[in-house]
Amino acid sequence: MTLELREIKGVDEIERSAWDALVDPDYPFMHHAFLSALELTGDVSEDTGWSPCHRVLMEQNTLVGFLPGFDKTHSYGEYIFDWQWADVWERAGQVYYPKQISAIPYTPSTGPRLVLADHIAPERALELVSHSIRAHGGSGWHLLFPGHAETRLWQQYFPELLMRHGMQYHWFNRGYETFDAFLDLMTSKRRKEVRRERRKVAEQGITLHCLDGEGIDEAAITHFYRCYQITYFERGQSPYLSDAFFKRLLATMPEHLMLVQARVGERPIAAALYFKGETTLYGRYWGSEVHADSLHFEACYYQGIEYCIRHGFTRFDPGTQGEHKIARGFEPITTYSLHWLRDARFYQAVADFLERERAVMDDVRGEAAQALPFKVASP
Repeated sequence: MTLELREIKGVDEIERSAWDALVDPDYPFMHHAFLSALELTGDVSEDTGWSPCHRVLMEQNTLVGFLPGFDKTHSYGEYIFDWQWADVWERAGQVYYPKQISAIPYTPSTGPRLVLADHIAPERALELVSHSIRAHGGSGWHLLFPGHAETRLWQQYFPELLMRHGMQYHWFNRGYETFDAFLDLMTSKRRKEVRRERRKVAEQGITLHCLDGEGIDEAAITHFYRCYQITYFERGQSPYLSDAFFKRLLATMPEHLMLVQARVGERPIAAALYFKGETTLYGRYWGSEVHADSLHFEACYYQGIEYCIRHGFTRFDPGTQGEHKIARGFEPITTYSLHWLRDARFYQAVADFLERERAVMDDVRGEAAQALPFKVASP
């Protein structure tokens, strides 16, 4: 059958059921409802510098694959930092923006990017997609946070791609029955420090409450958003995402949401919003109305670990950055991005930089693994 590639300007051009039939159930950020909420609220739009341009693969007018994509006029909200590349290229009198990216906006989380029906051969799809990328225009194309296997697949069929390594810290469930069973693997010093941090929260009169799915009401999401805004305002910035976006998620995909709410008495004072896959918990957004010792660690890390143990999740992705996670049992993992740059001179300069950067990242990751707080190397 003939495979046809089309470019669409919004996910709502495709039926939700057809889109979600192809999506990995463990990765909520590729779901139609998540991407649609970004677009319908205007958080992702031409006005915000994210012009949707998704590539979809059709077979007799049936959706058999897709790759989310955007034309970007800046590099905000990506978490794979190329500001220096843009600066160097524009100092040379060239134009870096617009650029093409394939990513989940504002979401530095590894997951599927090119999604295909089981019967579609990857080489057929990648031939069409790579041709479309080259013909589309802009300074280049950037694939952010694909998984390792997908990274290798792209490199096989699109050999001009440059690979970049990054690092995050994830927690892995080794079959723990309780939080204490997890702590028992730590050195005595680190185990005591984690318990001390948790006691500090309780001693301040703060209690933590996990609200699941439909147990999150509009008042709770409104309070969460007020806290989320504070994290940006404290840095003199405006938040990327709107109140309308989170309320739409609550209406359209509540089964994928979990909210940790911190309270003093009955009054909420802080909140952390998580997303749920089938086996993975994703920590994403946090904010607090108060400055409370160790509350961030409790709401964003320890509550997430306990939730994973209680519900049998095997992995916890708490978000980007944060070397402080190592001491709390989060292990360093490699993240990937792939880059194609149209101009041969610029391409070679970036290739040389990435080769040096990868060597540094490998050393940093090794040092982070040695700093894990376990009594013996984690299995």
